[in-house]
Amino acid sequence: MTELPTKTDRKLGLLIDLDTCVGCHACVISCKGWNTENYGAPLSDQSAYGANPSGTFLNRVHSYEITPDVGAAQLIHFPKSCLHCEDAPCVTVCPTGASYKRVEDGIVLVNESDCIGCGLCAWACPYGARELDAAEGVMKKCTLCVDRIYNENLPEEDRVPACVRTCPAGARHFGDFADPDSAVSKLSAERGGMDLMPEQGTKPVNKYLPPRPKDTMEEIDVLAPLLAPVAEEPKGFMAWLDKTLEKI
Repeated sequence: MTELPTKTDRKLGLLIDLDTCVGCHACVISCKGWNTENYGAPLSDQSAYGANPSGTFLNRVHSYEITPDVGAAQLIHFPKSCLHCEDAPCVTVCPTGASYKRVEDGIVLVNESDCIGCGLCAWACPYGARELDAAEGVMKKCTLCVDRIYNENLPEEDRVPACVRTCPAGARHFGDFADPDSAVSKLSAERGGMDLMPEQGTKPVNKYLPPRPKDTMEEIDVLAPLLAPVAEEPKGFMAWLDKTLEKI
């Protein structure tokens, strides 16, 4: 079994804003692309254009419709990948030592040459964040794009995970949670960053920013009179233009 480090120098992770995420799946596509078309370990697909396609993804987006006690129903898009837990059960259950947590930055990785595909880590992960690659027979998971964030051949703005770089809504943030002055630490403190399933005791590094309350129907009713048309019937030039367009 693999032992976890008692302490890591840094705690690199993601801060995901559930209020901003629009569920476009750009993070899913960029993750798949970077880890298949570029430097990362390929993520296979099976019968991609068949009747029952399947494949390996390190990041997925789930959508849920919720009905709060106050206000209208909301559609929440929930991205999920490995949370790089401080007390990662996927590491301690691994019989070959293939799963491990790095001391220098806290990233949880898999040494695929040592992985035997037994699936114990997937069974131990309470978040369902590990996937068995059917083509290679080994477990795959989010690496926080470790091949990007330390790559000095890339421009500095690209030295972040692919999902963060590509998010059009700016819903994904990357940084060091061990540094209280980092952007992710400050934003998490300001917006009440939350752990996913804290009752599991895994101490996930990744955090989520909760959705903000949406407009209530009462607030919309107050605005309704302001949205009424200025005139019921067009006059002057606008009246002539309407009649002319109707004839076309």
